Amino acid sequence: MVELTNKTLPRVFLDRVGECGDEVALREKDFGIWQSITWNQYLGHVKDFALGLSSLGFGRGDHLAIISENCKEWLYADLACISLGGVTLGVYPTSPYPEVKYVVHHSDSVMVICEDQEQTDKILEVIDELPCLKKIIVQDMKGRRNYPKEMILSFKEVEDLGRQLAKTNPYLFLEEIKKGDPEDVCIMIYTSGTTGPPKGAMVNHRNVEATTRAAALAMEVTRGDSVVSYLPLCHVAEQIFSLYLPLFIGNTVNFAESIATIQNDLREIAPTLFLGVPRIWEKLHSSITINIQDSGPIKQWVYKHCMAIGYKKARLGLGNQKIGAGLKLAGWLGYWLMFRALQNYIGLRKSRLSLSAAAKVSPEELLFFHALGLPVKEGYGMTECTGLSFIHMEDDIRLGTVGKPISCIEYKLAPDGELMKKGPSIFVGYYKNPGATAKTIINGWLMTEDIATVDQDGHVSIVDRKKDILITSGGKNIAPSLIENELKVSPYIKEAIVLGDGKKFISALIQIEFENVGKWATTRQLAYTTFKSLSMMPEVKALIQEAVDTSNAKFARVENIRKFMLLTKELDHDDNEMTATMKVRRATIYKKFAREIEMIYDV
Repeated sequence: MVELTNKTLPRVFLDRVGECGDEVALREKDFGIWQSITWNQYLGHVKDFALGLSSLGFGRGDHLAIISENCKEWLYADLACISLGGVTLGVYPTSPYPEVKYVVHHSDSVMVICEDQEQTDKILEVIDELPCLKKIIVQDMKGRRNYPKEMILSFKEVEDLGRQLAKTNPYLFLEEIKKGDPEDVCIMIYTSGTTGPPKGAMVNHRNVEATTRAAALAMEVTRGDSVVSYLPLCHVAEQIFSLYLPLFIGNTVNFAESIATIQNDLREIAPTLFLGVPRIWEKLHSSITINIQDSGPIKQWVYKHCMAIGYKKARLGLGNQKIGAGLKLAGWLGYWLMFRALQNYIGLRKSRLSLSAAAKVSPEELLFFHALGLPVKEGYGMTECTGLSFIHMEDDIRLGTVGKPISCIEYKLAPDGELMKKGPSIFVGYYKNPGATAKTIINGWLMTEDIATVDQDGHVSIVDRKKDILITSGGKNIAPSLIENELKVSPYIKEAIVLGDGKKFISALIQIEFENVGKWATTRQLAYTTFKSLSMMPEVKALIQEAVDTSNAKFARVENIRKFMLLTKELDHDDNEMTATMKVRRATIYKKFAREIEMIYDV
């Protein structure tokens, strides 16, 4: 167990500034040129914005919402709010205005920071239904000349107010920081809401320190490390990498231009630490596969033989078996012939630790990257335990598991296999929801609602969400996520929803990967116009059938997909079919596609 200092986050921030000073803390691209922000400059912005908020009436216990893509202002505002004893919460910038309204209203936010006109309009659309809201602070003021000036200020104007207040009360910032207590709630993270309205998980300074120190130890993070910030900062996993680890360790954060440009950004940034959700790893894998398919026969031949060597070497290494001199030499040749170029292509050649987290990933997906010479590890955590709680440590990697607990976590399995966790990182509770809190924390144990198993070496495997386990009419328990993740290894499948609860056999609704299947169709001179027309082509159905057959071969017969149907539309967050974190809302899918499901089982 790591020793806790019980310092608040602003105190840790001041320590880091004192230690790192003129070293680079943040890097962000501006008009195509990377701009650096030192730790001293970082502190200056946080102080100015905090005092600006104070001059506007923001005080201890108040809530501040942020609706923005990842950027330096997100971090400035977050730390400024916490320095005043406030509570910060993020709202996904992809959220439609009803979701924005729900979170801002439910959280009783008194101020909200909006990135631009698009996000500001979402607030103004429902402003009459937000009685607690006093001010809207906008980062990019373009297009807002005719907005109510008494309600809206620019980010810069707030910093200017802070500088003015500092002239008359130069010690206020430090005085406010000194008032903080490690048991104070400092952040609120809203859950993805796959089964109902999102819940606001309250996290205190002590929770953050416990997780961050244990995670830093497990991942061996140093000041020399660099990370790329691109996953939504509303999510606890990104907050660990972009905010907390840098505060406690002093490593550098680089802001990607957007999640759409992440592959190009990775090539430029070349981070030493990289966090990817399964969808990112699937996209990187797919990008390599499709590009190789589009290359000439010689390159395809080299790739095929190098990958065979890579897979053999990876399997031996993961099984702690000896790798002979001949295979080592072949691996060295493979590196210079193919793997080095592919690592550069996806921007991870300098990565010393790559992590997949936030959802289950197929072991086959990770094995592919191990074969490339990128030993991607898997981690597991929850919002309610302030993020990371299990990870593969050092070379102790067992694919298909999430590794072992970090030092701040103890765990056990309930009689039904549910994973239970305890430790200083367990959250305070759900905001304004004592009933849900009481069901989630029982006798100090966090009930995860995840079914897990533990192997003889202590590696934990997450089987599936308790509520998602399917029971066929024959009484067989099926974990749908295992099958779904295996299907998504195919570059032609973007989403899969496995069905079969109470049915005689397993089936699936499948969404094609439009870009990749479109390329496939074009090379075969198959004409299509829309996603729907492409999905309805018999040739595409046959293509997906091949992927289903490949997946079926890896499972017991009772777990095989006997029938599937291709969706004729892409699942969308705006249509309530996906959460902001791109998790499928199963209940919505079952309801919206009831007719299609009925057709599958109409035998």
